[in-house]
Amino acid sequence: MIGSGFGGLGAAVRLRREGVTDFVVLERSDSVGGTWRDNSYPGCACDVPSHLYSFSFAPHPDWPRTFSGQPHIRAYLERVTDTFGLRPHLRLGHEVLTARWDAEALRWEVETSRGTLTADVVVSATGPLSDPKVPDVPGLDGFREAGGKVFHSARWDHDYDLTGKRVAMIGTGASAIQIVPAIQPQVGRLTLFQRTPPWVMPRMDRAVTGAERWLHRKLPATGRARRGVLWGIRELQVGAFTKRPEALGLVEALAKANMHRAVKDPALRAKLTPSYRIGCKRILLSNDYYPALARPNVDVVAAGLSEVRGRTAVGADGSEAEVDAIVFGTGFHVTDMPIADRVVGAEGVTLAEAWKDGMEALRGATAAGFPNWMTIIGPNTGLGNSSMILMIESQLNYMADFLRRLDLLGEGRALAPRPAAVAAWNRRVQARMERTVWKSGGCDSWYLDANGRNTTLWPGTTAEFRRATRSVDMGEYEVVRAPGEAGAPRSGKAPLGASRGREEAAA
Repeated sequence: MIGSGFGGLGAAVRLRREGVTDFVVLERSDSVGGTWRDNSYPGCACDVPSHLYSFSFAPHPDWPRTFSGQPHIRAYLERVTDTFGLRPHLRLGHEVLTARWDAEALRWEVETSRGTLTADVVVSATGPLSDPKVPDVPGLDGFREAGGKVFHSARWDHDYDLTGKRVAMIGTGASAIQIVPAIQPQVGRLTLFQRTPPWVMPRMDRAVTGAERWLHRKLPATGRARRGVLWGIRELQVGAFTKRPEALGLVEALAKANMHRAVKDPALRAKLTPSYRIGCKRILLSNDYYPALARPNVDVVAAGLSEVRGRTAVGADGSEAEVDAIVFGTGFHVTDMPIADRVVGAEGVTLAEAWKDGMEALRGATAAGFPNWMTIIGPNTGLGNSSMILMIESQLNYMADFLRRLDLLGEGRALAPRPAAVAAWNRRVQARMERTVWKSGGCDSWYLDANGRNTTLWPGTTAEFRRATRSVDMGEYEVVRAPGEAGAPRSGKAPLGASRGREEAAA
């Protein structure tokens, strides 16, 4: 496994439950947690309720709030690591440099920053929110040379004191609307550079009472029931996003009312009012974003950052602001994930080259030309309104069945998705995508790739995806045979992870 966030740890737990123990989890950092380790900016929290944003096989009755913050989610992942005995499988500080398919041995050769190992199967769980995207802004180097501070929200510099500083916040996505109210009382002046205003709904957050926690501990069924209700509500919402965007008009009215309650200045409201259908971009949740923007030490520039001249940040509309620090909340490499440049398949091409016209994977998991390779949170598995943990667990079902099929095939065999099957799956997904608010809502979002295709989100319910990934359809795969191998069947639970002796030598 590559990565130790929800995807990588979930895959590790599933392997152990399947009786497979010969595996490693390669993590480039020094601890587990993925995006919930990297994103530690002020105010960082989840916008999905805690009881739904957790593994079904690892319920947590003691969530402190209905929407938990980053420290509690990261602590949850550490607890999962310990509860399921995953520490011996972790290889921290092992950044994957290349993963190359060996067509003769039917193995992956994985070069890491700490040595090389081989594996029968590679599961990439790097996630789409792992590599920050920082725009190439003219003059940024000069700003640094002039003593200015620059960092991305996912690489927050906790040693830099913002007290009394003049700060430019670049972007208005899910991170920015949490950062702005968290730092506004501390900074001297805050200038928000906004290319596109988001739709913001109230955040129905509260502390979980001691009585609720006691009940969930003593009667676990109550926690499962709570999770089921949260799931069901979000399943009922899917139709408006995927089939009836016009039905979102009432939600738009509620979002406007939320803004009007906090922002009394008509000119500021005009800047903050989106011109696209709600849901086209991710709907954001906050109770304090709008009130923070209305404070006297905050300016909103309704244009992106164009350049930096010395210590002056210049907007695309010509607006200027003297700043001491620039914080980028500009998202991640989602449709051009860097890991794709490091994976080399059967034809000697990288995954990035194979995906040059857009990411495509069979059932969001396997790519044509890359035998025995899988991805968790792959193309078209994202959600616009529910918990990604639901999608991850569905993909873990698919991964488990994939490994069972390999066992049945025996040694000297690998599985690769048929290009026709990959193409057919993606044609169906993209055909459904045309009716969604993400395609018809009139916005340009990070869901879309450079060609305007939505290769990020799943255009259906999580229940539909669960059914689609319940098992591997062997008709969608071809069996790859090793040259000269007879393919004797395996007996019992044969190793499906890294070659232990070679890995230990590398470590």
